[in-house]
Amino acid sequence: MTQSTLSTGLKELEGRLGVVLAERTRHSVMMTPTGTEIAARARKVLASIKDIETVARQRSGAFQGEVRLGAIPTVGPFLLPHALPQIRRRWPDLRIFLREELTDSLVEGLTAGRLDLILVARPYELGDAIVQPLFQDGYQLAVSNNHPLAIKGAASPDDLSQTPLLLLERGHCLQRHALSAFPGTDLRVDDSFAATSLPTLISMVEEGLGITLLPDLAVDAGATRGHEVTLLPLPGCCPREVALAWRPGSPHATEFAQIAALFRDIRVTQHSE
Repeated sequence: MTQSTLSTGLKELEGRLGVVLAERTRHSVMMTPTGTEIAARARKVLASIKDIETVARQRSGAFQGEVRLGAIPTVGPFLLPHALPQIRRRWPDLRIFLREELTDSLVEGLTAGRLDLILVARPYELGDAIVQPLFQDGYQLAVSNNHPLAIKGAASPDDLSQTPLLLLERGHCLQRHALSAFPGTDLRVDDSFAATSLPTLISMVEEGLGITLLPDLAVDAGATRGHEVTLLPLPGCCPREVALAWRPGSPHATEFAQIAALFRDIRVTQHSE
């Protein structure tokens, strides 16, 4: 719609509600606190309407149509390529649209109805979403082959506390999770570099720019294959928990639980290979 139509509609809504939803100047429009709260509630209403429409389409009993699945970058690329072929075989009439985003954006998308399912890592606040834990994901220490730690059989918290860690840039939950791998140990971030993806992080380690923690999920999926890096176990580290979440009112709760079980089975197979 045009700006004038949107402005007229907003004014009419303010008149019906008896509140000011937006502060207007000649150069900008800014939502008021009341407007922000009402907009958030409206997104939830629209998401519920979408769920009602989905229920109506699903009366045939088949799991079909479209599902929008979001995943964090440190989980999706290492789990979904193994899962999607199995999902297609089981539900051939289902179309899955994938989004790779950071956790904050995924949670917002789920709440607003932009996404139907999200793959995330906890601990993380997920509001009133239905959460299905999938598996615990530990860490390994990655160092270059000529690093002094490369000759050790395993790494200790003391090894980590002596050298700042190369980690993903701020906003990636893996950064916070990695720094919490050993509670009580002062793990530090190497602020001179920050990576936007795990492949970039691995390349930086390979070049001898530092050391990092890599999730077992990424390692088992072959993320370091072809790179000259040494992986060291981290006995006693606190893992993150990978989970699948959806809205409480979703009409596909039963099928989403089945997808969660499929993800768990795939992870067991990956870890045993």
